[in-house]
Amino acid sequence: MPKILFVMTGADHWTLADGSKHPTGFWAEEAAAPYEAFTAAGYEVVVATPGGVVPTVDRSSLAPESNGGQEGADKVEATLASIDALRHPVALDDVDLAEYAAVFYPGGHGPMEDLAVDATSGRLLIDALRSGRPLAVVCHGPAALLAATDSDGANAFAGYKVAAFTNDEETQAGFADKAKWLLESRLVEAGVDVQAGEPWVPNVVVDRNLITGQNPASSAPLAAEVLKKLG
Repeated sequence: MPKILFVMTGADHWTLADGSKHPTGFWAEEAAAPYEAFTAAGYEVVVATPGGVVPTVDRSSLAPESNGGQEGADKVEATLASIDALRHPVALDDVDLAEYAAVFYPGGHGPMEDLAVDATSGRLLIDALRSGRPLAVVCHGPAALLAATDSDGANAFAGYKVAAFTNDEETQAGFADKAKWLLESRLVEAGVDVQAGEPWVPNVVVDRNLITGQNPASSAPLAAEVLKKLG
């Protein structure tokens, strides 16, 4: 069975500008919706995290208001409970890219804490980009792109069109004035061509083999684009 790699945050908090630690992790829908799409299409999902730690779900992503009501919340929680790979991740250092048909980074605020500065993840992103295999990243997952720098210090994704969680969305979520830095702003500073859509509306951008989504609602359409590329 062909495999798709989910690279996920190992962080259970996000350090804010005042030094406080906001509980977080990965966003439920951003793992659950692509997992369902990929496994239904016959792919095995393998989860990798820094150090092989079991990823933490952001509890707020399981709330009814984050899932269109209680029924949606129950469904996403049941999906996560069914994903055995989430409980048995491999360490990022042990990943062999050649084993995977595609690579996917879900979001949540967790990647802002760890993957944004993780050199191993950065090298994996560069290798995946240059391999031509589908590389998909959603919401706050593009924070990981900040660690993908070449030997000359340039970002490997500079000039690529990318969708990512926007400053407007961070403001509406209530975190823009609390964050040490904002994802959209930092990506622009790195030379990435951020294609910002309307807040909370699905927005998927495809640039060569890179497929990116702006927010949780973009997760399912992003997965569909990955499957289209995999043929």
